[in-house]
Amino acid sequence: MLLAACGDDSVDQEENENASNEEATDESASGDISIGFSNYAESTVISALWGILLEEQGYDVTLNQVEKAFLFSGVENGELDLGFAPWLPFTDQAYVQLDSEVIDVQEDGVLYEGTEMGLVVPEYMEDLNTIEDLQDYVDELDGTITGIDGGASLTQITEDDVMDHYGLDDFELLTSSEQAMVSALDTAYNNEEPIVVTLWSPHWTFGEYDLKYLEDPDVAYGEDDDIYYIARNGLQDEQPELIDWINNSYFDDDQLSELLLYQSEEENDEAAAKRWIENNQDYVDSWFE
Repeated sequence: MLLAACGDDSVDQEENENASNEEATDESASGDISIGFSNYAESTVISALWGILLEEQGYDVTLNQVEKAFLFSGVENGELDLGFAPWLPFTDQAYVQLDSEVIDVQEDGVLYEGTEMGLVVPEYMEDLNTIEDLQDYVDELDGTITGIDGGASLTQITEDDVMDHYGLDDFELLTSSEQAMVSALDTAYNNEEPIVVTLWSPHWTFGEYDLKYLEDPDVAYGEDDDIYYIARNGLQDEQPELIDWINNSYFDDDQLSELLLYQSEEENDEAAAKRWIENNQDYVDSWFE
């Protein structure tokens, strides 16, 4: 299994689109599969899991960590065969719709149901319970909301919709990375210091720390999503068995929480995925029946 990094949105797609589509078709026919994923916890570890399982079925798998926008454009133009793991129909609607004609969104392949995202604080901040309350905590929080990377849908929704809607003009959204956000949360939590972060469920931190979402009375973050995977057009016709296998897979709360916990404990995603497969072998085997 090869791990690659790509996602330069400056690639000249007009020059390479035909070649990419031909290459993707040839590779799929010969058992080569290119999986793309963005740098978010559930996407990286689910991609690693399917990389392992498809190699066990005889495929040569390349895992490609890509920028969020390229995950969708890469699947659309055939540079990627599969993409993990969009949140739909709301969070990632700027990139793809459930009824897209240029990307195969596998509606029969929902991987997880009932995601959540929002602003999160430690439980020890007992008097802070709603996003509206944040206006009274500007000084205590140094006017900072600790976020993840700037290209994330969660970041865009927080900055463009939520902060404006709730009048958080005195706050700045500090963008960095998921790892940096978790590090800041860990430091503040261990010292019982005030902090507010952008976070989502499922995420392993909810099993590690006592955290709570700030209530969003006006539903500025939108309704709950489900987690899907996407495939390039034509892959289902070429590899119907592969699509059936992934469509058979599903994670409930306990199963995905366990996988994400292993991810936080193991040295890499592949080790976490292998551990989860070993502990859930009968269930995984059922995906291939």
